[in-house]
Amino acid sequence: MNTDNSEVLLAETIKSLKKNDFSVYFNQWLRTLANHDNTTVLAYFRDETPQILLTDSETRAVHQNMSHVYLSGAYLLDPFYELHNSGADTNLYRMSDIAPDQFSRNQYFLEYYQRTTIIDEIAFIIWPSPQMSVHVCLGRDVKSKRRFTMRELSSAKKVLPIVETLVCGHWENLRFSNEDHGENVLERMARLVAETHGINLTKRQAEVALLVLRGHSSTSIGLRLGISPQTVKVFRKQLYRKCNISSQAELFALITPLLVN
Repeated sequence: MNTDNSEVLLAETIKSLKKNDFSVYFNQWLRTLANHDNTTVLAYFRDETPQILLTDSETRAVHQNMSHVYLSGAYLLDPFYELHNSGADTNLYRMSDIAPDQFSRNQYFLEYYQRTTIIDEIAFIIWPSPQMSVHVCLGRDVKSKRRFTMRELSSAKKVLPIVETLVCGHWENLRFSNEDHGENVLERMARLVAETHGINLTKRQAEVALLVLRGHSSTSIGLRLGISPQTVKVFRKQLYRKCNISSQAELFALITPLLVN
């Protein structure tokens, strides 16, 4: 990190708070922190589509499908979105640390995340308001072809209070454009599956389906729902039988298009 340059850019970022050029200076300052390849800043709301606040990457594939795939519904299976829904503490998180145990084998990873070419990603999760979290994501992709070192992660974590102050200072009054807070993800999924396929999922079956799609194993699902892995397997068999399918890929193909609107 070039300390002098970082301090100059931080001063410019502070001066640009609440101004149109904040994102430019904020991104430039972020670039001095971890020597990352790409930046993505998203605002997540309760049961609403995220808002893109900032994107920057030299590798086109990183953000190529963000608007028409990720925002259209794929975000529902994003481990970072799951952190938002769980009310995760303000902190620095690494994708490989928080992703489900079978993340690299689930359809979200295969159909979307893998295609971004991101090989490592960290995110500052900040809460400007109780209903909204802002995720400042720094990624490494095919440009550098390397993961973050422990030293880089330690350096990034040290500036968490600064990132929090900047994010809250600039985006604290951000609001979702649609004030209609209706169904949550589970309710929406169950309704669409019933309307489209004539399949009526119980609440527990819907919960298991969503966690399967996110890449959780039976053990991981059991821990989250407070039931045994064997009970999860029973619910999973019932789910697959009711949907007339036999694999996670078929479940993904059946349900994900309904969530992409």
